[in-house]
Amino acid sequence: MRMVSKRTGLSPHVIRVWERRYGAVNPARTSTNRRVYHEADVERLKLLHQATQIGHSIGQAVTLSNERLKELVNDAPPPPAVGAGDRNSNLGPSTHVARCLAAVKSMDAQALNQELESAVLELGTQGLLTQVAARLGQQVGDLWRAGEITAAHEHFLSASLRNFLGRHSQQFSASAPAPAIIIATPSGQIHELGAVLVAAAANNLGWRAIYLGTSLPAAEIAGAAREQRVRAVALSIVYPEDDPALPGQLRQLKQYLPENIELIVGGRGAPAYAATLVEIGARVANKLEDLFPTLEGLRKTAGRR
Repeated sequence: MRMVSKRTGLSPHVIRVWERRYGAVNPARTSTNRRVYHEADVERLKLLHQATQIGHSIGQAVTLSNERLKELVNDAPPPPAVGAGDRNSNLGPSTHVARCLAAVKSMDAQALNQELESAVLELGTQGLLTQVAARLGQQVGDLWRAGEITAAHEHFLSASLRNFLGRHSQQFSASAPAPAIIIATPSGQIHELGAVLVAAAANNLGWRAIYLGTSLPAAEIAGAAREQRVRAVALSIVYPEDDPALPGQLRQLKQYLPENIELIVGGRGAPAYAATLVEIGARVANKLEDLFPTLEGLRKTAGRR
């Protein structure tokens, strides 16, 4: 393992995670259960490492052949400099994502904010949310799951985006008569990036977004919804995807909410609870873009109430 780690540039922890979670390679075992790697395993791990370094998630990369991985690596442009001063040129979402990811890995708040500013000038707020922030969050989540970055990096990104989007959302802040929506994550869900993006998107669409934060019990979410007389409650579910207590929390929340308050649930972990979401009649938004028509439709009906 030490030799394979040295030759591939991957830590032993990452190699084990990639084997167990993604089936990246399948090394032989000795009679004492020690891993034995072949040259082909080392080559495969090298290519996967190179692919992730240029922005591909490990979950996507492992589905590709070695030949395809070599094409991706050889055709990749040189990594862009973070915070470069080309504000007047259109860089494209992928470049913004790559630069933001580099800033997250180095925990460089200034570089991250500069790149987010560049992206919002080029793409607008909705473009920033759907084409940069959402993709960036997914890549950071994949890297965290693979053990390539720590939870601290993910929290750094969430806090930075929350502050950045909070400043930029002020121009879209709705007046009191606008329909209100509560955004939170249910108990046990501590990843807040998805909820932060939903709050910014709702503000951008003319809602009065009330962001409550992470890991809240059903009773507290429902209590706030009743007190604020909201039109909808949006929940972000990311990880874990096998929490045995969460279906009960979702049923409880639906029971506590008045019938005129819609429950919207999304996030990469939401499909794992699909049966419960159908049972309680929740609206499901698999992607951030799926949320927009739902909010626009609810906003129109709210105006007729």
